[in-house]
Amino acid sequence: MNDLQNGSEASATQLVSGIITDAQELIKQQLALLRQEVKDDLRQTKEASFALLGGSLTAFVGGGLLCLMLVHLLSWTAPAWPLWICYGLVGAPIAVLGGALFFAGVVKFKSLNPLPDQSVKALKENVRWIANPK
Repeated sequence: MNDLQNGSEASATQLVSGIITDAQELIKQQLALLRQEVKDDLRQTKEASFALLGGSLTAFVGGGLLCLMLVHLLSWTAPAWPLWICYGLVGAPIAVLGGALFFAGVVKFKSLNPLPDQSVKALKENVRWIANPK
């Protein structure tokens, strides 16, 4: 009977030890997954940023040339107006639009969450379970 109790204690100890080892392995795997998700998100963000930068620079140069064209077209159609008024009439609406777009971008960035929510939630849940297995 004593051997049976020792055997059941050993198997219970092995079982608990196995559960703890499995939980530790699960946390390691989830941390690795979280790290990989962050790397993937950063890579995708970098690729998107380069495309946005290239497109923005090209659009900026083209937009500048179009604005100059509009100023001179306005000056040509209304020769009595000084050139500075033509620049003001073309530049003011563009400045207002740019300010509105900038403000919308700031609001959008404030609402972003850069962490992978599902991985963080699962990791917190597992840590909470290991810390308090009840």
